[in-house]
Amino acid sequence: MTGRYQEAYDRSIADKEGFWAEAAENISWYRKWDRVLDDSNAPFYRWFTGGEVNTCYNALDRHIENGRGDQTALIYDSPVTNTVEKFTYHQLRDEVSRLAGALHARGVTKGDRVIIYMPMIPQAAMAMLACARIGAIHSVVFGGFASNELATRINDAKPKLILSASCGIEGSRVIEYKPLLDRAIDMATHKPSGVILFQRPQCDAPLIDGRDYDWTVECAKAAPSDCVPVAATDPLYVLYTSGTTGQPKGVVRDNGGHMVALQWSMKNIYGVEAGDVYWAASDVGWVVGHSYIVYAPLLAGCTTVMYEGKPVGTPDAGAFWRVISQHKVKVLFTAPTAFRAIKRDDPKAAHMANYDLGCLEALYLAGERSDPDTLQWAESSLGVPVIDHWWQTETGWSICANPRGIELLPIKYGSPTVAACGWDVQVLDEAGKPLPRGQIGALAAKLPLPPGTLPTLWQNDDRFKSSYLEEFPGYYATGDAGFIDEDGYIYVMSRTDDIINVAGHRLSTGAMEEVLSGHKDVAECAVIGVHDDLKGQLPLGFVVLKAGVTRPHEAILAEVVAMVRDQIGPVAAFKQATVVDRLPKTRSGKILRKTMRSIADGESYNTPATIDDPAILPEIAEALKEIGYAK
Repeated sequence: MTGRYQEAYDRSIADKEGFWAEAAENISWYRKWDRVLDDSNAPFYRWFTGGEVNTCYNALDRHIENGRGDQTALIYDSPVTNTVEKFTYHQLRDEVSRLAGALHARGVTKGDRVIIYMPMIPQAAMAMLACARIGAIHSVVFGGFASNELATRINDAKPKLILSASCGIEGSRVIEYKPLLDRAIDMATHKPSGVILFQRPQCDAPLIDGRDYDWTVECAKAAPSDCVPVAATDPLYVLYTSGTTGQPKGVVRDNGGHMVALQWSMKNIYGVEAGDVYWAASDVGWVVGHSYIVYAPLLAGCTTVMYEGKPVGTPDAGAFWRVISQHKVKVLFTAPTAFRAIKRDDPKAAHMANYDLGCLEALYLAGERSDPDTLQWAESSLGVPVIDHWWQTETGWSICANPRGIELLPIKYGSPTVAACGWDVQVLDEAGKPLPRGQIGALAAKLPLPPGTLPTLWQNDDRFKSSYLEEFPGYYATGDAGFIDEDGYIYVMSRTDDIINVAGHRLSTGAMEEVLSGHKDVAECAVIGVHDDLKGQLPLGFVVLKAGVTRPHEAILAEVVAMVRDQIGPVAAFKQATVVDRLPKTRSGKILRKTMRSIADGESYNTPATIDDPAILPEIAEALKEIGYAK
């Protein structure tokens, strides 16, 4: 491969320090770094050691000083409350500095932890920025998360304070947060010294005297707080991701490297500049919300959209088009599952005709594999590049992407394109040896990882090493499997535990899902490996049909089985599938394949804390019983 991307990429690998030092010039520093890359305590690499910065200053104050104070920084769009509210950089900075003052007044100082348990309202972003302003470490827990899950995070992070709201709104349901929060604090062994609670008009929560404080009252009487310089290597936040042991892993994000990587990504990966409107349709509870609703767009001087609603049902499958058209969104970033939901409800994209989408330049998808069928549907409906990119909570930004801001590379369906600058991605066999092009193996990234990625896990260096670094010494194990083609394009096929072994053949369930999703009647699908006495494992498919499909299920299932046999071959031994109304997913749209596998194999399982609707699991068990599984 030749061209501008290849030139930039080669430099990012050959001259890491020069490459990232140059990118770091776009950030304001109180004190420049002593070392760009500090490898003195490998494998715990650190970026920009000795440097002093403040993330909130770079996200807000810097732009005001550079004349952007009157530009809109944040658009809050909430179809569930019928609200649109806009904040300029000036207004957002003033709200944030008062909230920071309120935190200070309640004893929060540099290095203290603050848990944020909030819905998708502007105050959630303000809470994150207020913590960053005074050097406190925030840990956002998805609003409405179960009490026991919140309690485990309280025990691990040991927050001095919790910031919350009276309720969240899911569709038309008001979910009261206060009872969940009170129960979590009762269950936790660590007790925060206080709770500052934002009362929403949809629900007034009772406050406990001496522990709970009203957000509006506290901010009104607080003196605004200035930015506090912190070390570039100090933690900005801890974000918990589910661990295999059931004990959540606290992914740590630093201040300096995080800002450098995110600001670089906005221009080079997403192709947006200061003043552009950028929308990540996610939630602040997820890493996408941290990186691309709050921090990256504001660091880049963009206008960010914070959307409290769904892709369908608030009010219909045209919701996203309305937001794009109304707010002149240039780039949208969301999960493939959102587009599958839109495609299922409106297969001909009829709603699009009601809106002017001329402002939209590109759609980015991430969070799970983007099946080619959904990607092509979005591409032909929108008429703009649809870009799949791959990253993780741990990495904070793209491992692989199509670097639209440097050079838009040809799109290959099923691939998130190429390694992002700074990422040396390789395919390894079980012994950790690099595999030839085209062969499936474990995807791993050679150390050191670029800036913005996790330096460790919160207070648990040993688990950081055992979870990510021990399987392949010298590499970060992504936990994903895939291959690299002759052109250097990377294909992420499935989690490594979704590679199934059928009579000695290692097969990717992701490749089979790609085939199923290509069927004209299928809206979305999942393939899992189920136990088989003879072959070890066999693939089993689940399909959700598009709205309005009335053909007999048997005919559709026979067709998808024939398609897999035709496109992957008899070796796949794909002989069985079932139609279900919906698939069990996390709130961020990841399909819970591992839980489905446990149900199919008749094993005991825990309902995952991140599940969107627990009622789906009995439906799946029922469907599996009808075809002889889940005994």
